[in-house]
Amino acid sequence: MKMLDPMNLQRHSSPYQKMAFSTARRKKIKKPDGYGRNSGQCVDTVEMFISVEQVIFKKVTYKTDGCITTNACAATVSQMAEGKKIDIAWDITPEKVILYLKTLPMSGAHCAELTVGALYKALASLS
Repeated sequence: MKMLDPMNLQRHSSPYQKMAFSTARRKKIKKPDGYGRNSGQCVDTVEMFISVEQVIFKKVTYKTDGCITTNACAATVSQMAEGKKIDIAWDITPEKVILYLKTLPMSGAHCAELTVGALYKALASLS
């Protein structure tokens, strides 16, 4: 994972810092019920893995080869979706990810779009 300059990191919100370094959900689920992969023009890739029990996301995890901002967005999306009903996950948007992280740089907005796109692809693969 590409790192930010420590001086720049101090300028970020607590939610951004927490999600940027989160690894709790950064893993592949064996035999996921849903899977989505999305790559951006920045060459970052996000994979989302979903495990469903009835209509609830039991587990939502991700893998990324992207920068720390992409990791922050992927960790946020997986946290927002886990434990929720499937239909609620369609309401997760890049704007909601940006709002949650508070200090996502404007140059990182595409990371939120990339990650939400991977989630939508995983949701679409459930049907």
